[in-house]
Order: sequence, then C-alpha cells, then structure tokens
Amino acid sequence: MLLVEDKNTHLEHLEDDIINNGFDGGKNAIAFLESLKDMLAGNSTSKLNVTTKWDGAPAIVCGPSPENGKFFVGTKSVFNKTPKVNYNIQDIRNNHEGPVANILRECLQYLSGLGMKEILQGDLMFTSSGKKLTTYKDGSGKSETMISFQPNTIVYMVPENTPFGRKIKNSKLGIVFHTTYKGRSFDKMNAKFGANVSKLRRTPNVWFDDASYKDVSGNATMTIGETQQLQKIINMASGSLKQSKELLNKIKTEKNTLSIGVQLKTYLNSFIRAATDLPSTTETATNFKNYYAEKTQKEIDRVKTDASKQKYQTIQDTGIKFIDEHNKSIYMACATYKSLQRAKKVIIDKLNKAKSIGTFKRDGNGLKATNPEGYVAVDKKGKAVKLVDRLEFSIQNFTAAKNWEG
Repeated sequence: MLLVEDKNTHLEHLEDDIINNGFDGGKNAIAFLESLKDMLAGNSTSKLNVTTKWDGAPAIVCGPSPENGKFFVGTKSVFNKTPKVNYNIQDIRNNHEGPVANILRECLQYLSGLGMKEILQGDLMFTSSGKKLTTYKDGSGKSETMISFQPNTIVYMVPENTPFGRKIKNSKLGIVFHTTYKGRSFDKMNAKFGANVSKLRRTPNVWFDDASYKDVSGNATMTIGETQQLQKIINMASGSLKQSKELLNKIKTEKNTLSIGVQLKTYLNSFIRAATDLPSTTETATNFKNYYAEKTQKEIDRVKTDASKQKYQTIQDTGIKFIDEHNKSIYMACATYKSLQRAKKVIIDKLNKAKSIGTFKRDGNGLKATNPEGYVAVDKKGKAVKLVDRLEFSIQNFTAAKNWEG
C-alpha cells in the first residue's frame, strides 16, 4: 500500500484529525481504528498497511537522479528550492558541513553498492562509528553483550551472538527505507509511502530493511474480550463525534494563531508538552476557556497602542463568546479526542508486543527498556495516520534539539 503525496511531509496524529479535518477527519480516524482492530483480531479483509516508526536520524534520500541517472545521496534538502544533491565527495563538501557531511560521505560510499533502481528515503540507524558493544543487565540480573546504536532518542540493542547481531556488527551502515519517490525532476517528485527493498543488492557493508510491521513473535493478536473492549471505546468516540460535528466543521478551516481551532489543538498538545494525561472530559473542556482567555490576554498586554489592544480585546471577546455558546459541542469534541487516544493506546500496546529489536531510553540510572517510537497506518485509499504514544515520545520531539541540518 502506497501513500501518494507531493513530498514525504509531516504526518498527523490520529486523534488530531478531528481538529484538522472536522467531522470527516473523525470518521477517518474511526475507520482506521476499526481496520486496525480487525487486523489485530485476525479477521481483516481490508488492505491496511502498518509500518513501524524507526527513530533514525537524519533522513537520507538516495538513488538514481531523475535528471541524469547518476547515483546521489542527500538529506531532505534535495527538495529545496535550490536542491542539495550530492553525486560525489566534492558535492558533499560544497553542500554540507559538520556531522551530516561525514554521514553523507559514508552513505555515498556504501549505499551506492545496493544497485538502486528508484529513489528511496530512509532513516539512518548507524554508521561505522555509531555502534558499540554494551553489557546489558536485565531485571533478573542476567548480563548479555549487546550491539547498541542510538541514532536519535531511542537506544537500539541486539544480542551480539545472534545472526541478527552479527549482521549488525559487521555492517558499516544501517538504514530503514520507508518512502519511494517518482518524478522527472527533484521539484516535481511524488512520494509514495512504502519501499520495496526486495530487489536491492545485499552487501555485507549495509544492513537495510523496510519499515513494514512484522509480528515475528506471534503475540500481537487480540482476544475476543480485548476486541470487544476496544469496540466499546470506538463506539464512544463515534457517538460523541456526531454530537460535535457542527463545531468541528466550523473550526477545521481556521488558520489564524488565535482562532478557536488552532488554540484548541495547541491546548490539547500542551498536556503532551507537560508530560501529563488529559484530565476528565469535563475538566478538559471547562479549562479550555481559561486557557484561551490567558493566551489572548497575553497578546492584549504585549501590544502598546490602544488600537492594537482593542483589536486583540475584540478577538478575545468574540472567542470567549463562541466558547460559551458551544460549550456542549466543545465537551463532545474533547470526549471524542480522549476516546480516540484511548483506542489508539490499546492498539499501540498490542502492536508493541511484536517488536523484534530491543529498544531503550537513557535516564539518570542508565538504560531503561522502552517501546518503539510508534507506527504509521495507511489505508487502501492512501490515507495515512501516525500512531504514537505521545506521552512517551512526543514530549521528547517537542523539546529535543535537532542536530541534523536540512
């Protein structure tokens, strides 16, 4: 299943679809949940494709150039207005500097040996200097030598004395491909979500894979009871969605920073930034009015002239009036958002049972076991949503320094 886009752009979280696309977005989110439920229950007839989000960095774009057929490597900057396309070492010197330049040199050297026939994008997992031997002691006190690498936030570890571990250990570079590009020039590329790596040449220098979800453990199947419980949550989301239809369709097109739609999304995301769950639906809905009043008051206090103050006072008054008039719909929208989050969490927890590689986070006491970053679901129409436990990972994405240039 391939998602066709102009470029591999930012994917939204499933629950945010009700803010971004209104009632239709909510129906889309529920349809995804129904398909995921059926897939995990083992009775799916839909062609839903689920891929694992690997926490690699930076994103690497490579393959035969659409303009001359020569092999190139680059970051997403190959799609800049002035593309940074690298065919040789001198191009890398001219276009990049620092860590990303060193990475691209290795990518140019090793990825050119894969015999690529199309342009792929992948997340870089490690280079020759990015791996190390780590002694990991589990909760029972048992120690094991692992090959570890940390491209971004998550530390990946594989037992050294396994076929997989030896493959990683002997590789100079590791990458997970997830997107395919087609087009006659870099500025007219279309991205297709998914990558066929079966025809790439296997070399000892490069460990590569696609991002497709693989239940190698056989543990990611839902029981009848789990399926029924998930269906109840989905039904709750569907019921409250219908009662917030008018509101969601009103705010979905709003782009102004202080509009109700933009501020509602920012408000809901503020709980993620604070690393806390949403409170009760009543509290979530009620506190939005206070949040909006505080945000608009900051703008009133910030500006100096009477005319500017009056402008923002009018925005505040209009917004608070709207909230008061639509308080029931806002409650239902928050209820839908929370139910979508709950259903998504059930699915993520089940998908996580199939992980094939150890994932860890560093904290003050060393390494702590964690889950994969998340998943992407693509339906047969090419629509895609992101499935991420936002409390666990999105807070890091909001606050983490980005070390990779574009």
